[in-house]
Amino acid sequence: MAMRITRRRLIEAGSLIAASAGLPSLTGPAMAQDAEVHGLSTFGELGLPLDFPHFPYVNPKAPKGGTLTVQIKRAGGNQSFDTFNTLNTFVLQGDGAAGMDACFDSLMAGSGDEPNTVYGLLAKSVAISQDKLTYRFRMRPEARFHDGSRVSAKDVAFSMNLLKSKGHPSYRLMLNELVSAIAESDDIFVAQLSPKRSRDLHLVVAGLPVFSEKYWSTRNFEASTLEAPLGSGAYKVGRFEQGRFIEFDRVPDYWAKDLPVNVGTNNFDRVRWEYFRDRQVAFEAFKSGVITFQEEFTSRIWATGYDFPAIKEGKVKKEPLPKTEPIGSQGWIFNLRREKFADPRIREALGLAFDFDWTNKNIMFSSFSRMTSYFENSDSKAVGLPSPEELKLLEPFRGKVPDEVFGEPYLPPVSDGSGSDRNLLRRADEMLRAAGCKRDGNVLKLPNGQPFEIEFLDSQGALQPHTQPFQANLKRLGINATSRIVDGAQYQRRLDEFDFDIISRALGGSSIPSDSLRIVYGSEAAKTRGSRNAGGVADPAIDAMIEAIGQADSYAEVVVAAKCLDRLLRAGRYWIPMWWNASEWLAYWDMFDRPQTKPKYSSGAPSIWWYDAEKAKRIGKA
Repeated sequence: MAMRITRRRLIEAGSLIAASAGLPSLTGPAMAQDAEVHGLSTFGELGLPLDFPHFPYVNPKAPKGGTLTVQIKRAGGNQSFDTFNTLNTFVLQGDGAAGMDACFDSLMAGSGDEPNTVYGLLAKSVAISQDKLTYRFRMRPEARFHDGSRVSAKDVAFSMNLLKSKGHPSYRLMLNELVSAIAESDDIFVAQLSPKRSRDLHLVVAGLPVFSEKYWSTRNFEASTLEAPLGSGAYKVGRFEQGRFIEFDRVPDYWAKDLPVNVGTNNFDRVRWEYFRDRQVAFEAFKSGVITFQEEFTSRIWATGYDFPAIKEGKVKKEPLPKTEPIGSQGWIFNLRREKFADPRIREALGLAFDFDWTNKNIMFSSFSRMTSYFENSDSKAVGLPSPEELKLLEPFRGKVPDEVFGEPYLPPVSDGSGSDRNLLRRADEMLRAAGCKRDGNVLKLPNGQPFEIEFLDSQGALQPHTQPFQANLKRLGINATSRIVDGAQYQRRLDEFDFDIISRALGGSSIPSDSLRIVYGSEAAKTRGSRNAGGVADPAIDAMIEAIGQADSYAEVVVAAKCLDRLLRAGRYWIPMWWNASEWLAYWDMFDRPQTKPKYSSGAPSIWWYDAEKAKRIGKA
């Protein structure tokens, strides 16, 4: 997922699980016809009044200046960790550059204190029909693109229709129930939703990027391009070198700089993204000061790598921050489109060969916990027996889903920590044989008689220390397990074409899950080239739970449906769960400052931080 410099969007490009927005009250008294409000929230009243000056967690007097240099650590859409060859990140074609989101405004912008709430940006307000199917957004007349032209309702309508027809598959799937997007006038954009629409579709519309119709009328939106597209956001593309770095310059006369949703944000004059194909090389770049802000994900480096001179001299700070937000899912994903992974007994057996306890102790410095749920660290995690409310949703599928769904949710076993637990490997062997696999000497053969071979596909080698002992156990079972490391562009192409056996994947979490989960686990997405349902999960019961999440009228109903979804996904053995960290590991050159209060649902780093010239001077980085 790409880091957001300006604000959180509804669709997070690096992990595409929905984020924010909503109605003043979906569960309260009926609203007057076309009641006009300054923001949207999924459940309950807006947390901030009409005249709020800024978000509570920002410093409204934060100075502007300096440069922030980072490396892409989260990617989504058509983005690659290793390189870029296009500045259009909203389509399937090409490898999109990091940071492009900062160039585009949306109708509304999210709050870090209210995970499912947005407030006016391009739109000053929105009028909502009583049936919650028609949304009339009133545009701000002062909204401008970077060339000085007005951002009108016609541009919004053009953008929604363009993304629905030609955008990345993720956008097309999410906008399926957008019936129409029209400009009633230059000032009024109208979104008409289908009665079958999800609870959060209006939030998706409010958070999508808005493009210039005039600009794109003479260009091919679906093609790769290195021409910086016209935007209206706080930043615009500056210098770049394809595949090596890209800079974004703050727009000094940004039209929305004084709006409440932007006060105290967008504080850096320049944001630079550096690309490195090797994680160790990238770390050396941080140590030398080429990169100035680092979110660390490698336990070995976190435990042993931060002992270089700049740390000892106090020039670099190392800081773990507790995570308060839900944890995204992370694991090895099976490609269910391949016959060898069709039987869930085979998938479970393969998971038994991964010794997390040994891996955590010997490779990860005991820094992590085993991931067991698709909704860790949240109310949506299934625990114990299903509640009566859960059973009400699950009962129609009894006999069509594993019986386990109606009992305790699946937990991966705890090993003896030896790295090769004989009891677990014995269980795995029994399950493989029960599924029709047979031994031929040291080779395990699939039910169709073919040798059992698995290729782990990746674009980086960072997980090899974790994967190799796992593969060694698979080989003890007679399975020829190998790794293939390819460049980022080839990796993305193979994912788009679903051309892999197993990949590792991390997805962002959400405080209030929405039906955007259909992009990751829905049956239609499983058939859509380039979709984020890489594993090919396709189950009517799962589709029904995602639909129940999208149609829920209260947070309690969302939690019930999400717990049911968690039970179904875990029972399906669609992944081999990895691990999760209760802290966010941050390291940075001591040239920044930040507000005393952080957002409730994120660290706020570095999007609400700012450059401190005096600190930079003290460490020789001015």
